[in-house]
Amino acid sequence: MARGLFWLSLLVVFFILAWSGWNEYQKLEAYRQWAEDFDQAKYDIYAIIGVKGKEITWGKPGRSIPNTLPKFLLTDVDKIELLVNDKSVDLGNLPNKGKPIIQFNFINKDQSSINIPFTEIDLAAKWVKYLDNLRNV
Repeated sequence: MARGLFWLSLLVVFFILAWSGWNEYQKLEAYRQWAEDFDQAKYDIYAIIGVKGKEITWGKPGRSIPNTLPKFLLTDVDKIELLVNDKSVDLGNLPNKGKPIIQFNFINKDQSSINIPFTEIDLAAKWVKYLDNLRNV
């Protein structure tokens, strides 16, 4: 009886892991198809970003292809900042730990800033540099 309960619990864990893997695969496939239309794109568990020309499209990843995501133009952006744990950081002196967010502050002060979360600080810093260079071209 005890062995049966042990194997049954292992079987349940296996099915949960298999479903989780299938779910993540569906998200990656939807992202891959979505990202084909962009010059540069990024996917992680917190957000997806696509850059085409000077237009940024962003949102949360899902199992289906996203079709109505928020967009904005880099020409409308006044400042791009990297925040780690809600504090602005110097790109030349990055912290080792924390929750990175790219913050877009707009020229029109009536428009609220947009925060896009990242999983890795180094990757977020590279994106800030890339977007800032693209904005200034």
